[in-house]
Amino acid sequence: MSVRESAVKGNFWRWGYAMHRYRWLVLALCVFLFLSFALFAQKTPGILKDNGFTPKGSESDLGLIQLRDDLGVPLTTINLVYTGKGLDMTKKEPQQAIMDSLSELRKLPYVESVNFVASPRNEGHLDVQAVNVSLNLDTDPALEKYPEVKERVHTPAGMKVYVTGGPAILHDMQEASKHDIAKSEAIGLPIALIVLLIVFGTLVAALLPMIVGLMSVTLTLGITYFIAQHQSLSNFLPNMVTMLGLAVGIDYALFLVSRFREELKVQPSVAEAVAMTCQTAGKSIFFSGIAVLIGLLGMLFVDLTFFRSLCLGGIIVVSISVVVANTMLLSLLGLLGKRINSLQVLPKRFRKQESSRFWEKIAYGVMKRPVLLVILVGGVLIYAMTPIGQMKLSVPNAEVLPPNYESRYGSDLLKTAYDPRMMGPIQIVVHTEEDIWEESSIRQVRAYADKVKSVSGVKEIQSYLSTLGQHSDAELTGMLKAPGVKERIEGSKLAKGHTALLVVVPEKDTDDPSTDGLVRNLRALGHQGLDVAVTGGPAYRLDIIDRIQDEIPSVLTFVMGITYIVLLLAFRSILLPLKAVLMNMLSLGASLGCVVLVFQHGYMADLLHITSIGYVSATLPVIIFCVVFGISMDYEVFLISRIMEEYEASGDNDKSTAEGLKKTGSLITSAAFILVVVVGSFIFTDIEIMKALGLGLGLAVLIDATIVRVMLVPALMKLLGDANWWAPKWLRVKSPTPAEKP
Repeated sequence: MSVRESAVKGNFWRWGYAMHRYRWLVLALCVFLFLSFALFAQKTPGILKDNGFTPKGSESDLGLIQLRDDLGVPLTTINLVYTGKGLDMTKKEPQQAIMDSLSELRKLPYVESVNFVASPRNEGHLDVQAVNVSLNLDTDPALEKYPEVKERVHTPAGMKVYVTGGPAILHDMQEASKHDIAKSEAIGLPIALIVLLIVFGTLVAALLPMIVGLMSVTLTLGITYFIAQHQSLSNFLPNMVTMLGLAVGIDYALFLVSRFREELKVQPSVAEAVAMTCQTAGKSIFFSGIAVLIGLLGMLFVDLTFFRSLCLGGIIVVSISVVVANTMLLSLLGLLGKRINSLQVLPKRFRKQESSRFWEKIAYGVMKRPVLLVILVGGVLIYAMTPIGQMKLSVPNAEVLPPNYESRYGSDLLKTAYDPRMMGPIQIVVHTEEDIWEESSIRQVRAYADKVKSVSGVKEIQSYLSTLGQHSDAELTGMLKAPGVKERIEGSKLAKGHTALLVVVPEKDTDDPSTDGLVRNLRALGHQGLDVAVTGGPAYRLDIIDRIQDEIPSVLTFVMGITYIVLLLAFRSILLPLKAVLMNMLSLGASLGCVVLVFQHGYMADLLHITSIGYVSATLPVIIFCVVFGISMDYEVFLISRIMEEYEASGDNDKSTAEGLKKTGSLITSAAFILVVVVGSFIFTDIEIMKALGLGLGLAVLIDATIVRVMLVPALMKLLGDANWWAPKWLRVKSPTPAEKP
């Protein structure tokens, strides 16, 4: 065996040969796994009950748990929002009709209370009345009982009722998730098939990537079903798996099928063609999968179930895509052989020929004016990043759903009709050493409440002491010992045992930046002799955002650092990996800037059927960075590897750049376009987070595969010249330089 043959026939070659040899067994096993897991994959969206945004272990989370355990404050509330055209819903008759209609609901054993919302009403909304239904159930059991609760909600004559609140929103999100998966597949897959038909020209070759994508998603959702039996997972996971699985699975299969058709022309047998396909494209897919996994692992730095769930789903689906491509697809290629070119749907003259000099002309055209293009293109991309400076981050709730969903519409109506500051105030849980009714505890609580009231940004404060009016500590002690007073206060959930609740109403809206500052100031306030936890809606939202923002530097450092090291070892160059990382940041930044313009400022929102929510979900920057960085790096590695191969053969930097772009241009463009179509189809689904993710990912890949790869890469390769390939001696692999070549 020659040295060349030994180098070629490595482990991947032997693996591909084995897949051809045992092709029937491999295919039978894959079909069995598909049918088995498909049964469970359909059930997965329905069992994921967590939105994944709980900042577990934070001050707000621990405070809410203390409210539940010490004061009996229910953590689960359903809101019923009633409207009556021409009716004054503040009058006794409509309110009595509402309560009469809820008689069956009050009989349910887990319904703790049914009360009208007492928050101040905004002017001009007398035709709206809201009811709070408190459940003595945690989130998961409440979601299971939600259909029964809704069935007991009857609509009084002349009114309409909208059910919203935590369980209702989660239920609608589950339904939207199922609908989104079906809708994205209905939009993305037919377009992807059309692209594949144009690329390959035959129906058989075009269908194979579709099979790989669907197989990867189905197996992943089936596996997730069993994991979800023991681990809380976010209900956004199925959407992420579908988006990433179809995009990556189809792309990987595209590279394999394309290479196999090339190898059929030069290899003596189908078995050799399959083996060589695995040795080349299969190996590239393996390392491309690793690049994507590095990006996905960055999400683990943020301690939220949402990110851990998306990371888990992404890692599983990408890993399975690599495995399916290098097992089932290779076996199918071995089974089909030359029949992969059957069922031709496009005449050869309509397909792009390999000899086309289109990409070569572009490369040489760009390299004629590299400085101008770098300044122009770089300037445009940097300008597209500028909206990030005004980006407003928040945590979505009902806003993730479009207004046609009942829980979203009811939530919007509730916020419009009532003062949102009173609906979601800051809550301070105070724990005293002595019983809360003792004079020493009263003195401590009142002193602390006075300090809270003096903090800038506090509109008003309510406590078990304020319900009794202005009195001395001794007078309050006596009043609290009067018959029935203690029981009334305990029933209102304001104080019990050693725990009291202070309700702080901010001057600004709950999602205003000044309210975030108020929460921080309250947490920094001294509370001598008391254990204090600042919680409630504004604090809960702030803890989530802080948890994300605090870890962004770690995410960036990990993903960029590990990627640079991997590329450093792959390219044996100092500048090429650095250039690849920086160009990735340009495409990512530009796409995120566009997301801010659409979702926060509303530009082109109507055209894209997007409801502008006035902010960007705090999760998006991390997800877009982690997912796109790995995927777009695949294309960069594929292109630079081919340029490097040409440079090692010729030593001519300009020629190598042109040849590399020429030989990879069509394939990478097709792969990128398919990915853009698959992830972009989520723009037309229902859940706003997935819409934004689809837009951000689609734009990032589109910018990277066109502007960056077609213009910036050749221009920078030209400007840096042979410096592109410089490396210290310990890293350098000996290869002929232009001076050494004969």
